[in-house]
Amino acid sequence: MADNSLSITDNRTGKKYEIEITDDTIRAMDLRQIKVNDDDFGMMTYDPAFTNTASCRSDITFIDGGKGILRYRGYPIEQLAEKSNFLEVSYLLIHGELPNKSQYDAWVNDVTHHTLVHERIKKFLDGFRYDAHPMGILVSSIASLSTYYPEAKNLDDEAIRMLQIHRLLGKVPTISALGYRHSLGLPYTYPDNEFSYAGNFLNMMFRMVEPKYDLDPVLERAMDVLFILHADHEQNCSTSSARAVGSSRTDIYSAVSAASAALYGPLHGGANEAVINMLHKIGNKSNISGFIEGVKNGEERLMGFGHRVYKNYDPRAKIIKELAYQVFEVTGKNPYLDIALELEQIALNDEYFVKRKLYPNVDFYSGLIYQSMGFPMEMFTVLFAIGRTAGWAAQWLEMINDPETKIARPRQIYQGAEERDFVGMDQRD
Repeated sequence: MADNSLSITDNRTGKKYEIEITDDTIRAMDLRQIKVNDDDFGMMTYDPAFTNTASCRSDITFIDGGKGILRYRGYPIEQLAEKSNFLEVSYLLIHGELPNKSQYDAWVNDVTHHTLVHERIKKFLDGFRYDAHPMGILVSSIASLSTYYPEAKNLDDEAIRMLQIHRLLGKVPTISALGYRHSLGLPYTYPDNEFSYAGNFLNMMFRMVEPKYDLDPVLERAMDVLFILHADHEQNCSTSSARAVGSSRTDIYSAVSAASAALYGPLHGGANEAVINMLHKIGNKSNISGFIEGVKNGEERLMGFGHRVYKNYDPRAKIIKELAYQVFEVTGKNPYLDIALELEQIALNDEYFVKRKLYPNVDFYSGLIYQSMGFPMEMFTVLFAIGRTAGWAAQWLEMINDPETKIARPRQIYQGAEERDFVGMDQRD
């Protein structure tokens, strides 16, 4: 009997099985040998929402939810947020190591070279209703890029794969800003690559008639840090969607469009918008106690607290909270800040929330920053998507290069009718 194995006795048959343990996991296919008879399909696991199933091996992001740890390629998120910038972090996620000076300069040039979009993309955007949600526009527009760059389907050419990643990182902020301006009926603003990645995005969003956009360095840095904090987060809903769709060997644009569609959902990318709606509903500090009682009674939901992975303080939330005060020095204090701080203190000290480990997550303060910077709530998830594009690209690339990758095809437990004969309509009740 091997030390690194799991002994299983099937009480239905009395048979014993030895299942190998690797990295504290067993392979689900090893369970298929457990059968009642030769015609039996074999044992499967049942895991709705994949809460305890590893679908891949990855070198990209490490999370220890119990200790509140998040690392990209081994580097603590706190260090990257303090010392790095988004394009450098993107290089790290995709290539596996931080770049040297020449690698970084070439990388920045490759990405910024692709910030312009095809002029027909603007015609495509013009086809959306004037009040179309910017996230819906982004999902559709990313998918459309596969029709402009059909060579992206050549997944076996490393140079072509990397070219598509350059294009994706360069064009997603441009498309995002164009979608926002379309919703307001404003003229489209072209990229200005003299700005940084984050600064160029703010320029495309908010520049009006001035010859050169007046970029505040505090807001530029805040935008960049927020992109870093959202860049990757292991096998969440949108990332696993990118991998699942990409496993069919589709191009990166189709896979990332699927990921952004998953992010569009309110349980994923829309959480910070829900926080603002909650704070607006509370209205002022005098209503907090009543709201908290409503949460405990199941009548209200405390948004921005708790996380599927983190059972401790989300490390991104600590960084964002500090960032918020820097932003408010420029924009003025968000009127909801006092309500948010009071809610946080209650959640960190009230036994009801403490024993449920409901700590603030990344969404709790990010919405306050976005709102203070002038972004409408409809853009919050789009901002999330811009940063996460780097992670989606890295995860897609890792999946393509993984020799164990197979097309995603979960099993099911069928609970429908047994075989039955068709009955003509005139004989049906």
